Amino acid sequence: MAAGEEQALGGGRCPSPQEAALDVSWVQGFSKKNLGFINNQTVCYPCGNYILFLDIKTKKTTALQCPTGQVGAFAVNANSKVLAFSDRKLNPLIYVYSFPELNKLTELKGNVQLDYTVLAFSFTGPYLAGYSSIPEFVLSVWNWQDSILLCSESQPGIPVTSLSFNPMNWQQLCSANESSVTVWHIERNYDEHYLKQNPVKLPHGHGSPNLQEDLFFPDSGNEDPYHGPIMPVSAIAGLVGDEAETFMPRNDIKPLVHPTAHCWTANSDIYMGCKEGHILKIDAETLSACVLQQKPLPEHMRKVSDVVAYVRREVWKRKGGKPRDLQRTVVFAMAFCNEGLYTAGNEGILFFYHIRGLQYEMKICTDIVEPISSLLFSPDYTILLLVTDQGTIYTYKPARRGEAVKLLDASSNYFLAADFLPPENKYCVATAMACCPSSNSVAVGTKSGQIYFIDVTDVEAPRVVHVFFLSTFPVLSLHYDQSGQFLITRATEEHIFILDARPSKLFQVLGYIVLADEVLGLSVVSDLENNLVEVMVLLNVAEVQRARLEIFCLPSALTEDNEKFVNEQGMLNASAIKKEQYDLDYPLSSAVRLKDNTVYGYCTCARFICKYNLSEQNILEDPPVLLSEKRIPSNQFGSGFLCLSPNSRWLASAAEDGVLFIYHTSTMEILAQKHCHSYQGGGIRSAVFSLDGKFILVNGETDGALVCLKWKKIKETEAKEAAFHWQSLLTVLNKSISNENAVLKCMAEWHFDPESTLESLSEKESKEAPAQSSNVEVTEDENFTGLPSDSTSEMTWLGQKIKKVMREETERFSDQKKELQMGIKKLRKTIQKMLHENEQVPDIEKLEQQEFNLDTEEQKKVQAEAEQEVARVREKIEMETLANCYLQNVIRHECWDSMSVKGRTVKCFHIACEVQNYPLKELNEEELATLEKVLQLRKIEAADLKVQKRSLETVAETEEDENAEEVMAGASTSCCLDGSLSSQYGGDTSVLYHQLDLHSREQKVNQIVLLKDIIYKVKTAFNKEFDIVARQKEQEIARVKERNLRIQEILAQLDLQVEVWEPGLTDDEMPEQVLTVQDSEIKAEKYLTPQERERAEILAKLEMERRLIALDNERLRALNDMMGGVLEVPKEDILKIDIPPPPFISKPEHEWSDQEVIIFREYEEKVKELNEEKEKRRRALKNEWKKLEASIQETTHNFDETVCKLFERKVTLEMVIYQEELKIVNLIYSLLLDEELDTREAGLRHFFMKKQKENVNVTGIIQNTKEKIEFHSDAYENAIAEDKNLESDFSKDFADVPEDLLDELLQLYKCRPRTPVRKMLPYTANPYGNCSASTEDYKDILTCLMKAMDELDNPKHMPDGLDPSIWEQFCQARRSKMESEQLVKWKALNLAEMQAFLQRRMDDDQKIKSDIEYVSQELIWLQEKKMKFHLDLTFQFLLKQGQVELEITEIPDYTNAILINRSVVEELNSSIMAQGEKKIASMVERKDFSRGIFLLEWEHKKMRMQIEDLKQRAQDIAVLPISKDRQLFLTMLNYDSRIAHRISVMKQTLDVMDKLHKKNMKNCQKRIRELEKCIALKEQANYELSLQLKEMLVSVSERRHISRAADIQRVSERNAKQRYQEILKQKNLRDLLREQEEEFGILQAEAERLRSKTFPIL
Repeated sequence: MAAGEEQALGGGRCPSPQEAALDVSWVQGFSKKNLGFINNQTVCYPCGNYILFLDIKTKKTTALQCPTGQVGAFAVNANSKVLAFSDRKLNPLIYVYSFPELNKLTELKGNVQLDYTVLAFSFTGPYLAGYSSIPEFVLSVWNWQDSILLCSESQPGIPVTSLSFNPMNWQQLCSANESSVTVWHIERNYDEHYLKQNPVKLPHGHGSPNLQEDLFFPDSGNEDPYHGPIMPVSAIAGLVGDEAETFMPRNDIKPLVHPTAHCWTANSDIYMGCKEGHILKIDAETLSACVLQQKPLPEHMRKVSDVVAYVRREVWKRKGGKPRDLQRTVVFAMAFCNEGLYTAGNEGILFFYHIRGLQYEMKICTDIVEPISSLLFSPDYTILLLVTDQGTIYTYKPARRGEAVKLLDASSNYFLAADFLPPENKYCVATAMACCPSSNSVAVGTKSGQIYFIDVTDVEAPRVVHVFFLSTFPVLSLHYDQSGQFLITRATEEHIFILDARPSKLFQVLGYIVLADEVLGLSVVSDLENNLVEVMVLLNVAEVQRARLEIFCLPSALTEDNEKFVNEQGMLNASAIKKEQYDLDYPLSSAVRLKDNTVYGYCTCARFICKYNLSEQNILEDPPVLLSEKRIPSNQFGSGFLCLSPNSRWLASAAEDGVLFIYHTSTMEILAQKHCHSYQGGGIRSAVFSLDGKFILVNGETDGALVCLKWKKIKETEAKEAAFHWQSLLTVLNKSISNENAVLKCMAEWHFDPESTLESLSEKESKEAPAQSSNVEVTEDENFTGLPSDSTSEMTWLGQKIKKVMREETERFSDQKKELQMGIKKLRKTIQKMLHENEQVPDIEKLEQQEFNLDTEEQKKVQAEAEQEVARVREKIEMETLANCYLQNVIRHECWDSMSVKGRTVKCFHIACEVQNYPLKELNEEELATLEKVLQLRKIEAADLKVQKRSLETVAETEEDENAEEVMAGASTSCCLDGSLSSQYGGDTSVLYHQLDLHSREQKVNQIVLLKDIIYKVKTAFNKEFDIVARQKEQEIARVKERNLRIQEILAQLDLQVEVWEPGLTDDEMPEQVLTVQDSEIKAEKYLTPQERERAEILAKLEMERRLIALDNERLRALNDMMGGVLEVPKEDILKIDIPPPPFISKPEHEWSDQEVIIFREYEEKVKELNEEKEKRRRALKNEWKKLEASIQETTHNFDETVCKLFERKVTLEMVIYQEELKIVNLIYSLLLDEELDTREAGLRHFFMKKQKENVNVTGIIQNTKEKIEFHSDAYENAIAEDKNLESDFSKDFADVPEDLLDELLQLYKCRPRTPVRKMLPYTANPYGNCSASTEDYKDILTCLMKAMDELDNPKHMPDGLDPSIWEQFCQARRSKMESEQLVKWKALNLAEMQAFLQRRMDDDQKIKSDIEYVSQELIWLQEKKMKFHLDLTFQFLLKQGQVELEITEIPDYTNAILINRSVVEELNSSIMAQGEKKIASMVERKDFSRGIFLLEWEHKKMRMQIEDLKQRAQDIAVLPISKDRQLFLTMLNYDSRIAHRISVMKQTLDVMDKLHKKNMKNCQKRIRELEKCIALKEQANYELSLQLKEMLVSVSERRHISRAADIQRVSERNAKQRYQEILKQKNLRDLLREQEEEFGILQAEAERLRSKTFPIL
């Protein structure tokens, strides 16, 4: 990066570039973006901010950095040896570089705001195409040599994933995404270029061709004779604009194939792979897509193929993989050559297709068992690259038909950690990793809590020598101290483990620490003099939004006598490690500590670095807040971290912006900076210094790039200081390195034991490689090694410690444990005995169950949990009840309360017949206002009609019309013409429009409102009748209940047990009962709270007291005691009266006395009389009972008949309502059809206007092209003439040369070198050898011709005896002739291209005109149909029901019949009668006229005789003198007729003039109507423009919101103000500089003018 760019990124605090600067040493990584050959042995691909160039022979890599951040789209042209890539900033640029010089050739700028998705070079010519993403979606084509944007075309809303030029014709491109394919044609008109879009109609998903018809212009002639014309679906949907032309119903949309990859053939066809397994062949000219079919195999080959497929499936099953279907493979990569087509996909198999026509033969070339993402041929077509999804690159040579050879094994995922391997500064990358300074070992942490120790003594063959399973917590980071003595491991759950880093100690775990808050980072400081290591931990205190530092020391004695420093569980003692704690004033994301107790922290709440100086006090309880001494503003944004160099002199700061800043720790001035990563790639994940300070390893977050930086320029003192620190550290480490490496080499390699593992990970977990894998890559010269994942079920070190402590405690307290167990058993038996005894005692002596509970605390805990659960369930039930209540209220409000008439039913007593009323809602204010408005309008229209009739008719005609109106009124009242019987059931049809008068939309809408009002009134009238019947039933039920009371009394008197029929109202008849819940309906017992229970008891006591007081009445007690509670005995009780027998009845009769016998007889007489009275009473009661039952039956049957009549009326009323609703449905359909017709007309007019605009544009282009062709034709003819002049002037110019030499020169003059061809590779597999050349190629051809002429201009070809000067003149003349010939060819090609362009535009113009003509015809047809629809009304008749007898069996055809009013026929009959009377009168007149003829003949003879007399008199008069007028009067036979003739001529002249005037008036009116139509069109255009303006305003508003929302992190006001002042100052300086440049230019021009004026000769 240039120094100026670094200074711009770093702000004003960056020192001069002479102090220090960073440069890229190397870059590693691989991305899934485009890969391309730039020559036969070099492959290039983007990686983060760099373009990497890989030599496939030497495997060396070079890098090219993008000037402005991450690389976006990327493309390579091997023919021109150039590459292009875009950046990802706002308003991105496209950079074009040359190879191998890596010089920037040009910068291309288009009208793109955010990003380019794909770039593509043309195979020939200097053309580059690019497609942008949201929001433009525009395809742009540049001439990159001249930095000219040739053309661009937008494709709104359609992204593009792949783009390519046709190698055979640079004027064709193919763009594709997952759902569409578009072929673009670049049409050239000399210096103008146009892009023409041609979408390809893809087949359906199952491979059938897509034969979707045009829904905007369907087949005409579809018309329903009843419902009218059938409109297209776009008109039915109400669409007008461009959506109407492409609209398709969802049900008609069928899934199409989904393209995945494509390539061009030598025949300008396109092969397209699909996700459905199909391979398409697309013709770029006709845009037809066909599915290729596999050629059937012979019978013997089919058997062989089945055997091979079976063997392959079995092999895959043994490998544990899923068998693959090779018959239907999904193609994700394609490459074409002369031999055929190579494809690959997720199966990892390279297929070769030999295609003939639409059939192919497929064979397998190689299998690499990895999903292949792209295929790429080298420029000489000798090598085919296979790129996998995992970042592995294989080479395959089609000529040798061998196996694929691995070229590069780079991970396509991003690196998680990186570090240097001392002392050679090799590097290692992994997920969580650190390199040991004291040995050639690497510690790698995994997500499962394991730490792998790897021997990297031989970097080409690393091996795992030891594994520690610390805990189940994932390992987040690993840190070594500089002496290589300790390994500090940070894990989740705030655990920090301390390990011995030396292999000689077998990487022993020394202990661990558990902290209280979240650990954000570690900083390790080694005191080599005191042999002490201090660890600073940065904690995040969430409660106070501050950071906290905890510092503890690790003495060297910790490795020698470990038991003194840890407890039994392996945790380090706080006193032994000298813990210190500091609270800071700001929240930090990263912190580092220097040896002088200075701490630098990266603040998260603002963009600055805080400096702290730690005090000497050791405070553990309530530490004070440590304030920062200094805050250094940072020019970075986003979360970041700090990294300290080994000599503590340099501080590296990295953040999400991807810029690495190097500060000097003493002054905190920016020493250097480097934009090695970008914000789009997530910024920087980690950075680490090498121990000698010469290199910095920077790892990106998600861009997959690992960048190694080196010092390009640095002060000598800084370099010496870093080298001195490295030498001093190396002196300390040399001895331990050699010893530990010797031990490390002797350690056995650790092997993965599958038996100790759990079951294999699921497929989903295995895919999460970046997050769950523990792969490690140890790299030197691009050697990679994978580490197997170990998810062992063995116990962790922490678990072993806990288990050991538990085992020791169990052994130590085993006796006490046994005693406690025995005591608990005795206590259990005692309690069980007590419980048994408690069950035997009486209830009053029983104890509660809880009295035997010994653990009251546990009981309270269980009760509290139960109460909480009860409260939760109660709250849940209450919420459900509340929701149900709300739902009940909503339903009741919508379906009950809002109804002015509730729905009810009336049922018969004895018949299964019921009648329902009409539930009605009250009309709201809007409906009432609309109805009132329509009624007033109808009144106004009726009054207006009467006024018009009175003003136009005479008195006599008025009388006739009144009679006619009476007839019409009588006819109008006929239900037949009204189409319904509503007038007979409460509806007022007088306000309705006549069915033949419903022409306008307003009339139909008003008619619908009036019909709805009639239906409402009809229902209301029926509801009134229904209410009368319902009240009648209630009265009948009341009467029946009264009679039933009497019947029950009679039955009680008769002492009969007979069931009495009790009628009642059901829920349908009393719907209010449904809304009230009775207590009897609730089966569950009502839950009462304690308060409600107490209140209920109090109310019960009060009720009991009230009843007792009511019963304590002396009068009632006396009445009950004396008369049984009644004052008199009713007659009905006679049946209950019994005469008591005499007391002697028990004695025998012979013992009775006389008196007793008399008494007995009297007793018998009384009993007989009583029985007779009882019998009479019983018969009377039975008769009354029968009369009551008969009365009940009669009244109920009468009511049933009333209900049946009401039911019959309801049926008739339903018919009436349906008749009115049928009218409404027909009117609504006519309104819908009217809207569809208007929509269709608007859509056609929009299409018409669009075609007119296209016609105007094409016409302008045609006119411009014709002018250009005319101009270039003249130039071409001039060039031909000049070329002929050169040939004719040759003899003149060499006239002095002898004839023999002249003939030889003439032959040499016509001699031409061999025509140079494009430098194509000789290999026959290149299918694009005969591609068409562009116009720019002819310039190159001319240059090659001039170079080839050097051989012909050699003096050895000079004829003998020719003067050398003449030879030079001859060579120059021959060169001029060749240039002239090439110029003629070039002009001819341009002219032919322009003529072809003109022909295409003329064809387009003809097509557009035909479309316009077709649309005009459609509009005329639509207007005719619309007029016919308005006149052809739907008329509803009410026909008489019953049997109809026809005299003829054939029913007449009424298709062409016309419905007219009866008055028209009657008027016609009356006119016929009048004409007959006139005819009779004329016949009488004729008879009278013939009689008068005879009289006239006699008079004629008489007049002849009088004529003769008059002639004689005339001769006498002729001799008399007379004036000219008199002569004329006398000579004219009929002077009056002459005068009358003159008058008639004058009248005719006036009539002609009047007609001419009327004709002129009609022309003027026609012109006025045309102007009004133009005005309407202009208004429509203005309206469309206003809609477009609204959309543009909305778009501008959205973009404004987007631009406002983009500023997600505001800077502080002071920095913003300062930055604003700097920008303003720079702007003012630029403006001042611009003004001074303009003034200088003016002064310079003025000086030049004065100089030319002063010295005109110069």
